[in-house]
Amino acid sequence: MCFRCFLQGLASCFGICAINHLEETLAKLEDFVRSDVFKKSVGLFSIFKDRSDNEVEKVKSTLILCYGYVAMYAPKELVLSRIEADILKNIFQYFNTKVLGIKVETKDLTLKLCLIRSICMISQAIYKGVKCGDFIFSRKAELVAQMVEFIKAEPLETMRTPVRQRAMITCTYLVSLPPCLPGLMLYGDTISALKDLLKRLLQRNLTPHGLQDMFAHLGPWIKSNKEHERQRAVEVSAALLDFYLSKLNVSTVIPFYNLGVLIALFSPRCSDSLAGVRQHAVDCVYCLLYIQLCYEGFARDHRDEMVEGLKALKKGLEEPDFTVLFHTCNNIAMRVPPDQLMSLLLAMFEGLADPDKNCSRAATVMINSLLKERGGVLQEKVPDIMSIIHSKLEEVDEEHVRKAAQQTVYILASQHKSVVVSSLLGSSLPFDSHTCTMWRSLATEPTLTSQILEQLLEKVNRDVPYKESKCFLLGSGSERIATPLPLAATCALYEIMSAPESGAAVLGLYPPLFVTLLLRVSCTVGVQLPKNLQSRERRSSSHGPAPRSLHPCSCAVETLKVMLARGGSEEVARAVGNAGGWELMVSPERHHDGIAVLAGAMARHAGPRLPLIVKNLVPTLSGVFDSQRITTTAFFAELLNSNVVNDLILLETMMDNMTGRQKDTCLLVRMLALRGLGNIASGSPEKVRKHGAKLLASMVNGMDDKDDPHNLVALEAMSSLSKLLDHVEERDIQSMLLHIAIRIRPFFDSEQPDLRQSSIVLFGKLTKFSEGNCEVFFEQILNGLVTLLLHLQDPKPEVVKACKFALRMCGPNMGCEGLCDMFLNHLREDRSLHYGEFMNNVCKHLSYPEMLNRLILTNLFYFKSNWVDIRAAAPMFIGKAAGVLLSRGFAVGGLLSPGRWLSEERFRSPFCWEGAADEQGCWKRPGLLVPPSRAEHQPAPCRAQTRRRARVPCPRVVPAPQELFSSHFPLMLAGCAVSAVSS
Repeated sequence: MCFRCFLQGLASCFGICAINHLEETLAKLEDFVRSDVFKKSVGLFSIFKDRSDNEVEKVKSTLILCYGYVAMYAPKELVLSRIEADILKNIFQYFNTKVLGIKVETKDLTLKLCLIRSICMISQAIYKGVKCGDFIFSRKAELVAQMVEFIKAEPLETMRTPVRQRAMITCTYLVSLPPCLPGLMLYGDTISALKDLLKRLLQRNLTPHGLQDMFAHLGPWIKSNKEHERQRAVEVSAALLDFYLSKLNVSTVIPFYNLGVLIALFSPRCSDSLAGVRQHAVDCVYCLLYIQLCYEGFARDHRDEMVEGLKALKKGLEEPDFTVLFHTCNNIAMRVPPDQLMSLLLAMFEGLADPDKNCSRAATVMINSLLKERGGVLQEKVPDIMSIIHSKLEEVDEEHVRKAAQQTVYILASQHKSVVVSSLLGSSLPFDSHTCTMWRSLATEPTLTSQILEQLLEKVNRDVPYKESKCFLLGSGSERIATPLPLAATCALYEIMSAPESGAAVLGLYPPLFVTLLLRVSCTVGVQLPKNLQSRERRSSSHGPAPRSLHPCSCAVETLKVMLARGGSEEVARAVGNAGGWELMVSPERHHDGIAVLAGAMARHAGPRLPLIVKNLVPTLSGVFDSQRITTTAFFAELLNSNVVNDLILLETMMDNMTGRQKDTCLLVRMLALRGLGNIASGSPEKVRKHGAKLLASMVNGMDDKDDPHNLVALEAMSSLSKLLDHVEERDIQSMLLHIAIRIRPFFDSEQPDLRQSSIVLFGKLTKFSEGNCEVFFEQILNGLVTLLLHLQDPKPEVVKACKFALRMCGPNMGCEGLCDMFLNHLREDRSLHYGEFMNNVCKHLSYPEMLNRLILTNLFYFKSNWVDIRAAAPMFIGKAAGVLLSRGFAVGGLLSPGRWLSEERFRSPFCWEGAADEQGCWKRPGLLVPPSRAEHQPAPCRAQTRRRARVPCPRVVPAPQELFSSHFPLMLAGCAVSAVSS
């Protein structure tokens, strides 16, 4: 066991005994003091028997340390009265040795350390016990003097020795005890001794390096948050610098390499809240500047005007003007050589965290003044400075520091825009609050803000918005991963434009900002964050709610929103939000709908902004990214829905661009282009007549699109054409009327309700143009009539509504007033329809021989329809038609009664055809078959029948009803059976 452990353990034992047995413990120690320690002894202290002369000091050390532990552990209300009478008396009895009556200082290190530790513990015991009552420590001055002697006796070569360290700690406890010592004398002696000590140490290395070593130890005290420590440290520093200047003998011109660091240490202290510190700090700066002049080659008696002005400043430091002080600090900093500018700045940045706010403010003033005057040469150091600013914002949570840091970033950006922007863009995503603060500092001055915004826009547009990445799962395809630079630039745009001061710059760059952000939104739909950013965002959200999503598309949408708000278009942003447009923009399936909402809001609330926006968007229609072409086309398409484009003379330009997109490789672009052309009917209807032929040709081309597997382009073409037909000239539509009617006919029975509805509505609108081409188009009406009547039973109400509209439109063109009146009266949109009764009445007008073949064949097609109600309606239609003929006296299939067939002569003889055949064998007046007995009572044929007599040729041999029915009778029976089974 080492002696130190043994010593510590034994002393602790006595301390523990004193907790409850103070009197007995002190008595035992007193007995030991009176005993002859060199004789053999029995009992507890037999461990000390037979000690050699060299170990006597160890016995004393143990005894002294035991008294210290007793004082520390014993009850404070009991031990205070015994400290001076018993404990200290015995301690000094064995510490002080006399030879021939002369006091001899011990050389044993262990004995010294035990004494110092024991006095330290006694001081702590007194300090804690004083709280219990009054106590006057009469031997305080003696003990302090003893500690000072120990400190002085230590070698000067080494600052940190065990004795010096423990003695100084003990002094800190002693000086806090009553009574107060004659402070000025003690303080003066101590400071004087410290100054002499440090001067001697400095004398050994009277160089800038030696000076730097000295202030490396004094620096923490100079920046202490305790005023008395700062005052003493700066006082000692002033003495050291004055000593250095007086002893300086420069034989050659050498650089004072650490001037910047020392100026940064002392110049902010000229603004310290404590007057004594300010005065000594001025002395320090005064000496430093003259030391620099000496190193530059000036004579010792040279006097500098600015430096000498510091003496005059010193006189007014009792009640200073801090504006003058800050200005003086700035002038001092300007004296630093260029090669030390960066070291000065770095040291000044450390001063931002100074506990004295005046000094911290002085540091910020000096930093910003230096950068404003001399920052142009620091381009390579800008990234380092930006990193330091960020770290200081994290370290110091003071409003004045935050504002000063923003000013610093602004000054750097005014000198080195590109470097500052690149440095900030290199910050980790998502930006933390301090990086956001630095970005917002760039919004303070409109000219600079505009330049920064332009650079960021260039960053967004220059790089590709995403990269394709193959998924590791087989068959899962690839995903789009956002590239970091455009993402960071988008976030930066948000931060800058979120500052109210950026309003003027945003207004000046409104069109390019809007276009870039709109296209950024389009390019990020469905784009994912890089894997590292996904994990980082999850971690940040786990620590609390994130202020804003980092998802590429959401981020772009938020930036566009703040841009609109800052650019004076708050109503646009609000209107889009109320319509759910922002959410639609993020959806890959509904993105173009969200863009349409935005375009509509822009047309209503920001019309004057549109010309430049349209001009900037036009080139993107031929861009490589489908998403950008989709977004631009959707935007233009909705703008054409408003008359504002006509007022702004944009209609022709946008219409030409929409027409040019008909050959686009993207199906959605072609569809939206047709939608835009159709929107002209509602936005600028007066222009439809002017450009009717061009618009109609585009619609026809859309319906004929070959690369349209789901007929989306055809659907849009039909919907748009329906809107245009209300405004086009008849001459423009006549040439393509038949082509359109034939082209849309297959869509009547499409599985898609939208296609059925749009094609049927378009067919109804085409009928009003049939007058000039009546013969050909009447045939199309007849071809579609059965389909329209059957689809009155369509399961989709919108298709039923379309059929009602088409039949009402067809009615006047069929030449039968009764049928027309039926359609107009029974097929009103707001009126319910009794289908069976309605069809029975319709068949009364349709059941004549030349129609029968057409009706049967068309209805047979629907016997296998996918829709139950239509399958049921088809045989009912045939049955109604046949019933009408039977009611008029016609035999079906030649069957008069079961098992009896009429001969051809008998079948023909009782009946006559109304009308007569001409010489070519064609009937001039084909009509209904009537019995001879009723022919004279038959009313005159309707106008439609008369018109048809002139244009519908009948065969030379008109088939009798027997032939008409018998040819289709097996099919009718089979079809009815199939329809019944299917239903």
